[in-house]
Amino acid sequence: MAPPVIPDEINSGTESPATPTSASGQFPLEQPPQLKGRRRLLQNLQRMSSSPSLIRRTRSHSTGYQRDRKASLSCVSLSAAQCWADPVASTAQLSGGLEHASSAASPTVPSPGSARIRVIGGLQNASQTTVPLPLDMRPASRNLQSEGDATPADAQVGHRAVKRTLEFWRDIPDEIKMRIFGFLTVKELVRCSLVSKAWYSMCSDGQLWSNIDTSDFYSKISSYSLMRILTFAGPFVRDLNLRGCVQLRDKWLFEGDQISDACRNVVNFSVEGCRIDKSAINYFLSQNSSLKYINVSGHVTITNSTLKVIAQSCSQLQTLNVSWCSSVDTKGLKRVIEACTKLRDLRAGEIRGFEDESIMERLFEKNTLERLVIHRTDLTDESLRMLVLGRDPEIDVLTDRPIVPPRKLRHLDIHQCVNLTDDGFASLAHNVPFLQGLQISQCSELTDDGIVDVVQTTPNLSHFDLEDLDKITNHVLTEMAKSPCAENLEHLNISYCENIGDIGMLQLLKNCPNLKSLEMDNTRVSDLSLMEASCLVRRRGYGTNLPKIGLRIVVFDCINVTWAGVREVLSSNAFLPRALKNQSTVTVKESADEGDSSDSVSPSGSSRPQATVTRHYPKEIIELKCFHEWQMTVNEHTKRVLRGSLAAANNLDRKWADHMMATEEAGAGGIRARRRRRRAHDVDFMNNFDEDEELSLEAFVGARRRARSGGCTVM
Repeated sequence: MAPPVIPDEINSGTESPATPTSASGQFPLEQPPQLKGRRRLLQNLQRMSSSPSLIRRTRSHSTGYQRDRKASLSCVSLSAAQCWADPVASTAQLSGGLEHASSAASPTVPSPGSARIRVIGGLQNASQTTVPLPLDMRPASRNLQSEGDATPADAQVGHRAVKRTLEFWRDIPDEIKMRIFGFLTVKELVRCSLVSKAWYSMCSDGQLWSNIDTSDFYSKISSYSLMRILTFAGPFVRDLNLRGCVQLRDKWLFEGDQISDACRNVVNFSVEGCRIDKSAINYFLSQNSSLKYINVSGHVTITNSTLKVIAQSCSQLQTLNVSWCSSVDTKGLKRVIEACTKLRDLRAGEIRGFEDESIMERLFEKNTLERLVIHRTDLTDESLRMLVLGRDPEIDVLTDRPIVPPRKLRHLDIHQCVNLTDDGFASLAHNVPFLQGLQISQCSELTDDGIVDVVQTTPNLSHFDLEDLDKITNHVLTEMAKSPCAENLEHLNISYCENIGDIGMLQLLKNCPNLKSLEMDNTRVSDLSLMEASCLVRRRGYGTNLPKIGLRIVVFDCINVTWAGVREVLSSNAFLPRALKNQSTVTVKESADEGDSSDSVSPSGSSRPQATVTRHYPKEIIELKCFHEWQMTVNEHTKRVLRGSLAAANNLDRKWADHMMATEEAGAGGIRARRRRRRAHDVDFMNNFDEDEELSLEAFVGARRRARSGGCTVM
C-alpha cells in the first residue's frame, strides 16, 4: 500500500507535498513551484502552536510552522504504518518539507534544522498507540512529578511560584519579644495588655513582673488597679517598692491577706511612707522568708513585735531600715542582730536605747556590719567604745592600744549625737581601717584632738562631713592634707565651721587632687581659696570633648569672698592656654562628586583642601554656688562653658566685671566722678554689645566697637 499523503495543513509551505524523493530518501535541492489559489492562502496563514511553551511565553509571529528556527508539529495523528515503518523511510516521509537542507546525516542523529519527531520502531513494546511527551516538554508539577524527574526549569518555575511573606512581630522568637517587653514600665505593660489576646498573654509572662516600682506612678493609679497588679503578678515579684502608696491603706486592712498570699517570693521590700496595718505587715513579713532588703522607715505601726517576726522569718536579711520608727527601740533590734547573721546594713536613726551597751556588745561580737546609721540617737562614749573595742579588751604594752579585730565598717553616720565627746570618738582610731564615709556633723563637743587621730588612721576615707563643729580649727585640715586619705578624699563639708580659713584650706586644695565636692559656706575662706581651687581643676587637663562638672563649691555667706574671687573661677572655667588656641588639625578631603567641584577646586584649577579645626576645651570645670545676687550670672556662664561656647562665656565675664567695677565706683565721690562717668559709659556700651558666641573678643581689643543690640539678657 502506498504511504498516505500528508495533508496540506502540516506543510510548512517551503516545499510541495508532491515533490518526489530520491532513492536515498533525501529531497532534491530544487526550488518549489510557486503556489496559487487555496494553497497560497493556506501557506500565508499563521497557526498557534499547542506546545507547553505557551505557558511561559506569549504568541510570537512565525512563518508557517517555523518556531525558533526549528520545525514543529502540532496535533499530528500518527498511524501504525507511519510509526512502525522503516525508521529511515519514515523519517524522510514524515519530514515532508520541514527540512531546510538535504545533507547526508545519519537518521539517528537529526540535523540542527530537523523536526522534533522520535522514531519508536526499535522499542520493545511496539504495540503502544500513544507516545509520551519528552521529559523537557512535560508540565512543571511538584505534586505529579517525581523527585528524580525534576529539571532545573521546573525547579525555577516552582521557586518563582512560592512567595514568602514575612511578618516581623509574628515570626520573631518569643525570647526576643520578652526582651522587648522587658524595657517597658508597669504602666506601659498594663496598657499593652489591652491590645489583643496574644499581647495579653505575653504581658502576663512572669519574667516581666519580677520588679514592681511604683515610685513613678503611685499618685496616678487607683487602689483597685494596683491591687489587681499585685494579686496577678504576686508569685513572680521579687522587687516590690510601694513607697508613697497611701491609697492602699484600706486594701491592707481588708485584703492584706490576699496580697500576702500572692506575694510570697519577694526579696527586696520597701513600704516607706505607706500606711499599713500592723497585723497586715506582720503577716506579709512572715510569708516571705527570702527577704534580703526591708525598708519600713517612718512607720508608726512598726513595733518591736514586727522586728520579732523579722528575726523569726527572715534569716537571709542583709539590709534593715527602721529609721524614724518611733515605736521601735533597741530591744527589738537586738533580736534581729542575733538572728540575722548576714546583716550588713543597719539604719536606725532616731531610735531610742543606744545608750545600752548590751546591743553594742552584740554588734561587736558579730562584726558583720558595713554600714551603721544611728544619727540623732542617745549614743554615748561608753556605748561607742563598746561597739569598737568590746568589753575589757587586752592592751598592747608597746603601743598602749587595745588588741581587737578591726571593724568591717565602711560607712558610719553618727551626726547630731550631742552626748559624744573626744574620749569616745578617739576609740575609732586604728580600729576602722576600711572606713570610707564618716558623718559627725553637729556633734558640738568634738575638737581637733579626737578628729585628727581618726583621720590619720583611715586611709580610705573619701566622704567626710564636719558641718557645724564650732571647736575645730585649721589644724584638722592641715593634718588631713598630710594624712594618707588625702589622695582619696572626694567630698568634704566644713560649713558653719567659723574657725576655718585659708590657712588650712589652701593646704588641703594643694594635696587633695581628687576633690569633687567642697562645701565651705559660712566660713572664713577668701578669694585665695577660690583661686587655688581653680588651679586644682585646671591641672586636670584639656581635651577635645565638651567640659563637664569636676568640682562643686559652695561659698555663700562667706564674708571674705568677693566678686573678684568669683570672677577668677569664671575666667578659669573658660580659660585655654595659648598653645591650644592656635593648635588646629587640617584634614584634606577630596570631593568624589562632580557637582562639588566648585567647592573643592580653586579657580586656578588646583584642588583646595578643606580645613577641619579641632577645638579644645577644659576637661572639668567648677560649679559655684555663691551670693544670690551673683548666682544668675554664674549659672549662665556655666551653661555657656558646658555647651562649648567659650567666646560667649568670656564675653559675659567681661561684661559682668565692668558692671561690678562701675557699681563700686558709683558709690564713691570726689575726684573719682570723672572715672565713674567713664566707667558707666563703658558698661552701658558693653551691655548693648552684640554677643556672638563664636566671635573672639581679642580682635576688638584697643579698637572702637560700634555694634549695637538689645542689651545683655543676663544683666
